Amino acid sequence: MASSTLENTINKILDQTEKTIISDVESALHDSITTLENSVPKLEQEFDKIISDGKKEADKIEKQIVGSADLEARNKQLMALEDAVTRVFEKSLDEIKNADRSGDYANLIKSLLDDATKILGTTNVVVHTNSKDKDVVSSTLSQFPGAELSSELVDCLGGVIVKSKDGAMTFDNSIDARIDRLKPLIRKEIASKFGVGN
Repeated sequence: MASSTLENTINKILDQTEKTIISDVESALHDSITTLENSVPKLEQEFDKIISDGKKEADKIEKQIVGSADLEARNKQLMALEDAVTRVFEKSLDEIKNADRSGDYANLIKSLLDDATKILGTTNVVVHTNSKDKDVVSSTLSQFPGAELSSELVDCLGGVIVKSKDGAMTFDNSIDARIDRLKPLIRKEIASKFGVGN
């Protein structure tokens, strides 16, 4: 009989323990489901944010790649343009170097002297030129009272370098200097015609 009572007591304790464990498991399961359900919107927000950030980063990288490609293409255009302009200048300089020093060239020398003396504000000047232009400049100087030709020759394509007799002022109106002054304007004009450099 004692054995039967002991068995009943053990069964009651086991039964009670089983119910408690099942209740605890059900409660934990219920809590886990609630926690999971509550975390779904937050996870969806996180997912959406990750996707959005990924798209933004992809757009940024795409813009950098496109910008880099545009810049590279623009640089190549500018280099090709600069190369073409340099070749044109070299050809023009070669033609000027070998140009006939009579006729229209005498009118050019007169114009260069006239510009230089106006800028300096005096015709009391010493005029320097190269060996090719020496005769043309010499014959033109008679139109500029007080001007004299220097015996020193200068290394230039043509034209004149004019100095006031007191040495205070100098104006380089050689063809080389005029071309150097015009180069940036010519480059800009060519670039705008080809749509480069805007």
